[in-house]
Amino acid sequence: MFTSVDDVSARLAETGYLASPAVATTVFLADRLGKPLLVEGPAGVGKTELAKAVAQVAGARLVRLQCYEGVDESRALYEWNHAKQLLRISAGRDESWDETRTDIFSEEFLLPRPLLTAIRGDDPKVLLIDEMDKADIEVEGLLLEVLSDFQVTVPELGTVTATRRPFVVLTSNATRELSEALRRRCLFLHIGFPDAELERRIVRLKVPGIDAALAESVVRVIGALRAMDLRKVPSVAETVDWARTLLALGAGTLDETVVHDTLGVILKHQDDVLKAGAKLDLDAV
Repeated sequence: MFTSVDDVSARLAETGYLASPAVATTVFLADRLGKPLLVEGPAGVGKTELAKAVAQVAGARLVRLQCYEGVDESRALYEWNHAKQLLRISAGRDESWDETRTDIFSEEFLLPRPLLTAIRGDDPKVLLIDEMDKADIEVEGLLLEVLSDFQVTVPELGTVTATRRPFVVLTSNATRELSEALRRRCLFLHIGFPDAELERRIVRLKVPGIDAALAESVVRVIGALRAMDLRKVPSVAETVDWARTLLALGAGTLDETVVHDTLGVILKHQDDVLKAGAKLDLDAV
């Protein structure tokens, strides 16, 4: 998909995703080496958006597996359409079981889920396995065959092997440690909070019309909040939301009143709002 690291940066920027050199380099290597990309970092720093941007750049279909506690094989790989199978069995009462079994365990009755969908067909795909750390550790075992050989075994139908490998992105907020077996199969990328210059560029890109001085003030205040001992420090997503809020309110500058009135946009816990309200000194940032 990409010819160089600079090509990654330029083409992602066209989609509105401003990639740091580390991000652009790792995406280029994942594409060139055909390796899955494991992206870790705090929520709201652009991990999921990176997969979406790559799909947009490549003109590929985004196939997303959203992980959560309790996700299992039937939600990740495939399942059988049991209602349709029962109707088929009822319609063929005069048939032998061998005849019926051959029919009901065929493609017509198969419901592919994201992992199987991603490796079937010749069209380009980006497989996003989002918030891997929220899934049970058993789910990682389901991924090993897919990420090692890009194939899925359906006992009734055989092994389905990818004719065109998808670009794979796994994201994690690091709420639990992922297995070494899974990590070995991936290139690793950590996306943290951007430096002030990159964050200003992101704000100016995502919030057209914002004044440069206001964008500068927003980024400085966000940096001061991140330095506090908060339950949930503001992410890049909150920075952008706050900039949009200030623009909607017609605020040309930041003062104590407008900051305190809008802290709920960037802080999500009441004790964080109270702590920031007491400690934040606009004259010092």
